[in-house]
Amino acid sequence: MGSSARNGPRVSARRTRRTLPVLPADPAGNDQSVPPTPQSARQAEPVMARPNAHEQDATVPRGLQIAAGWSWRVILVIILLSGIIWLARYLSEVLIPVAVAILLTALMLPLADRLKKWGLPRAAATAITVIGAVASIIGVLIVIGGQIAGQGPELSANVVSGFNKLSDWLNNGPLTEWLRNGPLHVNAAWLDSSTWVGRITDFLRESGSTIATYAAEFGAQVGHFLAGLALALFALFYFIYDGRGIFTFLLKFLPRHSRDRADQAALSGWRSLSSYVRATILVALFDSIGVLIVALILGVPVAPALAALVFLGAFVPIVGALVSGFVAVLVALVALGWVQALIMLGGVILVMQVEGHVLQPFLLGRAVKLHPLAVLLSIAIGIIVGGIVGALLAVPLLAFTKSFVLSLAGGAEPPLGKAFPLALPLHRRSPKAAEAQH
Repeated sequence: MGSSARNGPRVSARRTRRTLPVLPADPAGNDQSVPPTPQSARQAEPVMARPNAHEQDATVPRGLQIAAGWSWRVILVIILLSGIIWLARYLSEVLIPVAVAILLTALMLPLADRLKKWGLPRAAATAITVIGAVASIIGVLIVIGGQIAGQGPELSANVVSGFNKLSDWLNNGPLTEWLRNGPLHVNAAWLDSSTWVGRITDFLRESGSTIATYAAEFGAQVGHFLAGLALALFALFYFIYDGRGIFTFLLKFLPRHSRDRADQAALSGWRSLSSYVRATILVALFDSIGVLIVALILGVPVAPALAALVFLGAFVPIVGALVSGFVAVLVALVALGWVQALIMLGGVILVMQVEGHVLQPFLLGRAVKLHPLAVLLSIAIGIIVGGIVGALLAVPLLAFTKSFVLSLAGGAEPPLGKAFPLALPLHRRSPKAAEAQH
């Protein structure tokens, strides 16, 4: 008999022994009990229930879920904005000249387009526009500088005379007598102008090294200003010459299906920015002319220079022209006296009232439709973030962003002169929804 015949029963028996389950001892001695199968044994094992994500969320209150969802998203937005602000400050020597060039482009582009329609080549029209603007600014500065140089000696004499009058009033005026002999009993040394002059002189003498450091920093800042001016003029030329081509190149970084929508939103923002810049120019011109007329009537020295200062200050809405107008009041106080200073103050307030109640709503309101509170808050945030430059650029950036986001979201502003609806419909309603509402 072969080996297969001899090994067959053994292999089958071994397999049988391996597959037979081991029966547990029956404590009751019941041999008729049915042995449990492997499946029933597995079913008898305790199963640990593990709650899924939905059940875990159900144990958290709905309000806390919403608050948590808003919290981490707001934190991410704050981190993103902080990174953008840090990067803007780090690259401020480049971004500020470029931003100024964009604002000047919004102002000068219509002139360049008009020259192109008259038949001039694009490069020639751009060069004439930029060179003409620079020549105009230099001419105004030369006129103002000549006025200051011509009236410098008279203004210096008026300043000295005004300081002497102020010193005499502080030493012997009724307010000083009341402070000395009244209930406060202020020491006479604190009211002596010569004492304060000596203290200021000693402070300046002791702070010579600090003043020298500040002077060196000022010289460096002048160098940065000249470099930024050159960069702004260079960028201004190319923005007027081929601004559309530059923006088309930037659109290529967006997905192809989003380019047309982003282009339309950017054009809407650009129109708002252009309208804002032109309206601001008109408002600033009105403020400067009003202050100049009052200053010339009163005979305030360096009136053209003061008007130019008001013109530059008016580019910061609400507060710029008012602060620069007080400089004219101080000059009138020092040069002419307190009566003329009060009249000058009244003229500045009158000009500001006409600007705030007539020009601002009519021009800026029609141009960008920004609420005065939004303008004021944007200026405050701009000052905190970027100082004077931030205040200058805050409102134009707000005007562009508002129109860009509204156009990108698909909204539309109501026509001028009509009341605002309760909510701007961002999408068209279906006919069924309209019938259901009626």
